[in-house]
Order: sequence, then C-alpha cells, then structure tokens
Amino acid sequence: MKRFVMSLSAAALGITLGIATSIPSAYATAGKKVDCDAVMQEVNAGKKTKEIAKDMSISASSVYKCKKREMAAAKTAAKAGNEVASPAASPAAAAKP
Repeated sequence: MKRFVMSLSAAALGITLGIATSIPSAYATAGKKVDCDAVMQEVNAGKKTKEIAKDMSISASSVYKCKKREMAAAKTAAKAGNEVASPAASPAAAAKP
C-alpha cells in the first residue's frame, strides 16, 4: 500500500512540474530587449497599448516604458534647442489640413 501511495504522489508531482514548466512566464520579456523604435512606430500609427503589446508579444508596461523614454528624449532635444514635434503624438491627433 505504501508503494502505491508513493508512486501516486511521485506521478502527481511529475505532472504538476510538467504543467508548471509549460505555462508561459508572467515575465515573458525578461532577458529580451524590446525594440522601442518598432513600438513607437506602432504608437504613431495609432494603435492602442494593449494591441501593440499583444502583437509584439511584450507586456503593456514595456510599451509604456518605451513611450516614457521617447518623451524624455523629446524633452532633452527640446532643451538642447532641437525643437522636435512630440514623437508620442499620433497622426490621428494631428490637425487636419
């Protein structure tokens, strides 16, 4: 009877570990570089954050981080005298001629 219980618990442990390793990590982009240029192209095309994240297989927070970096770069460029239009502004937000 003890052998049966031990075998059953070992099998349950094996199945549990197998399932746990097959589930994608919540930190799917951990260790990967996010291409912020590609993200910003999608943002400028008018896509929403969640759409971009899903299409590029990255987290929404990664999209927000790219937006934040781009805004910081635009501020730095503006302070340096290189007036640049806001890169995070979408074409849909631009005034129509």
